[in-house]
Amino acid sequence: MSVSSRRRPGQVARRAPRTQEERRAETQTRLLDATVECLAELGWAGTSTTEVARRAGVSRGAQQHHYPTKMLLVGAALEHLLERQRLAFERAFAALPAERRNVEGALDLLWDTFRQAPALALMELAMAARTDVTLRELSIDINERIIAVILEVFQRLFPESVDEETAGTLIRAVFAMFVGLTLQNSLDDDAHGRQAAVLGQVKALARLLIPDPV
Repeated sequence: MSVSSRRRPGQVARRAPRTQEERRAETQTRLLDATVECLAELGWAGTSTTEVARRAGVSRGAQQHHYPTKMLLVGAALEHLLERQRLAFERAFAALPAERRNVEGALDLLWDTFRQAPALALMELAMAARTDVTLRELSIDINERIIAVILEVFQRLFPESVDEETAGTLIRAVFAMFVGLTLQNSLDDDAHGRQAAVLGQVKALARLLIPDPV
């Protein structure tokens, strides 16, 4: 090695310049994260591409280059969010103590997920879609994707617990129940423990259907 190529003590190695693809991915991630943040805080009506670009720290031109319309931006953000939430759920379940890696633990984690900002963003979209025809198709598609992802994770965590048709019906019931409970929770933060009581009953029933893995 030549003297000129050696690093001096304390000298920090230079990072290789980012590739165009890496810069593109970073910009897109910032835009998608900012979109989810806006939806959760401001709702569909309050979310604008201008505000998303400001929060992401990118120019309006850059935002329009990656996502020309608000609908494309929101659609991409929700797909990004769904995959991120799935990975976070699976990591959290794997990190549970062995005695809690059961259907009750899974439902507790799912309830935690529903009360976080990303899930609230999804519900804001669903509420707006009730009166916005252009948004309805996207919202219905995302809801179906969410249910499909929950079902996929459920079947992977608890294989052969119930048949596929029954599992699908149960997941839809839990999804609908958690949406309602989350709306209540966003208003009163379960000040009287009523949502916790409902969740306790759901977990007790689920335990009867799906015993702990052997």
